Amino acid sequence: MAELQAAARQPRYLVAFLTIVYKEISRFMRIWLQTILPPAITMALYFVIFGHLIGPRIGEMHGFSYMQYIAPGLIMMSVITNAYANVVSSLFGAKFQRHIEEILVAPIPEILILLGFVTGGIVRGVLVGLVVTATALCFTELHVNSWWLTLAVVVMTAALFSLAGLINALYAKKFDDISIVPTFILTPLTYLGGVFYSIDMLPKFWQQVSLGNPILYMVNAFRYGMLGVSDISIGTAFSVITLACAVLFFVSLHLLRRGIGLRS
Repeated sequence: MAELQAAARQPRYLVAFLTIVYKEISRFMRIWLQTILPPAITMALYFVIFGHLIGPRIGEMHGFSYMQYIAPGLIMMSVITNAYANVVSSLFGAKFQRHIEEILVAPIPEILILLGFVTGGIVRGVLVGLVVTATALCFTELHVNSWWLTLAVVVMTAALFSLAGLINALYAKKFDDISIVPTFILTPLTYLGGVFYSIDMLPKFWQQVSLGNPILYMVNAFRYGMLGVSDISIGTAFSVITLACAVLFFVSLHLLRRGIGLRS
């Protein structure tokens, strides 16, 4: 943190940080038809299929219609996938095209490089979350139970998966490597993270197994912020998210300082 405070006192460091953030935001905004619009269309299909067609057969869940219940999970799912995808594709693209070297030789600390990429992922994740929320409001009513908790969980979750995407990009050696984690790890964990169901519906054994899924805590914390219901203690969920963010932050910073995947 002392390094970050020292960097904040240097005007050129602030310019460097804002430049990286601007580059990251402009990169995905230039192709908004590929980065911002598709999640809204995908989530609209989820609402039509699960909400209108399957929802009435399931009935209420924790006092809410099925469509209302799954809406926070779908919003969080879009935040997770887009924050992750933004950083992993951006950093790996910079490595592949070799313009990451221009950033590495610049006289700025690694922590600002890290924060620049992560901020870009957070902005895209939150922006897509807002678009998906607007889509959800076309299908159901949503009332925020706790604004501060909702915003905190969204930002921290986007930061967490931005950091995870950065780690994936550092270790990736080819384009296939950046699709393995989303396909075989991220997607299964997301679908099994309580997006479409309450873990109270599961047998006791599988309830305990589900507690090992970190996405379960994020989905339930966000659902509590939106609807006021959760399968997990909010204190526990918030602690897990905070701890995971701290661990991945320091791991990412350590990898950047060592030049893992960046220097041959």
